[in-house]
Amino acid sequence: MNATLSFEQRVRRRQHLTGAATTVGGLLVLVIGAAVVWSWRGELPDPVATHWGANGQPDGFSSLNSALAVLLGVGGLSVLFLGGLTWALGKAAATLRAMAAITVWLSVFMAILVVGSLSIQRGLSDAREVGSINGVLLVAILASIVPAILAAVAVPGDPRQPTTAPVPADAPRVKLVEGERAVWISRVGGRVALYLAVPIALTGVAVAVWFRIWPALVVDVVVIVALLTFTTFVVRVDRAGLTVRSAVGWPRYRVPLDEVVRASVTQVSPVKDFGGWGWRVDRDGRLGVVLRKGEALLVERTGGRAVVVTVDEPAKPAGLLNALADRARTGG
Repeated sequence: MNATLSFEQRVRRRQHLTGAATTVGGLLVLVIGAAVVWSWRGELPDPVATHWGANGQPDGFSSLNSALAVLLGVGGLSVLFLGGLTWALGKAAATLRAMAAITVWLSVFMAILVVGSLSIQRGLSDAREVGSINGVLLVAILASIVPAILAAVAVPGDPRQPTTAPVPADAPRVKLVEGERAVWISRVGGRVALYLAVPIALTGVAVAVWFRIWPALVVDVVVIVALLTFTTFVVRVDRAGLTVRSAVGWPRYRVPLDEVVRASVTQVSPVKDFGGWGWRVDRDGRLGVVLRKGEALLVERTGGRAVVVTVDEPAKPAGLLNALADRARTGG
């Protein structure tokens, strides 16, 4: 009991520290960006350009205070929201890493975009004289990726809590001959990604070519890669346990055999249970790889953790995972 409580405390401490660190870090980036811009207040036109049209020329203007209010207000609320989700729901390391990367990317992107768009206005008497913002937008998109990756890498992996307790007798199992090696592999994906990827790609190319907004092509690629990353997965059950990984290799989630409490079949409604499709987290902190409604594989893990994956015929991987967990604990 004490060991379980200690483990749960370690899990909570890790998710709270990650949520707090990414929130503080994101807010700090926004504040630093605002401070840099404020130091230029005597060099900037009044009002400053804050929006650019399709022709690459500025078509929206505001005071410097308003521009900074948007950076700190909208950016700050977004960072606080993401940090709160991490604090409350981030039980799995994969979830924490994804949330940390998203939070850092967003804060760095917004800071670079605002700082960059105002830096090109320094020394101008009229903000209408500023040129295109395409270069700034491209730098903001690309330069935000590295710190996001570093933030994800900095999050520690899931703490280990092996168990020797037997898998419940009523859990489904497949029969394995002594010494038999068994592997189950499935590729799962959702049509939603395909339906979204095609129009997004065509729209991005059209916008870039027609309006000569070339960073739109970069955004196009980033969005499509993100769709494929979080909507196409390879699921594997073998003597290493359960492994779920994106088709591009990350994110990845693994449950070792000695941490499998029970594998079973459950019913899933993507919107009702997880708030949507893809790599998700429910209100109880369960990780979900949810790409459709209906039957799914449910793997309960030590420490009160669980993962839900929508696969074809989930009874097969559930039965194999339970059988392999039994064998691992009996030395068979």
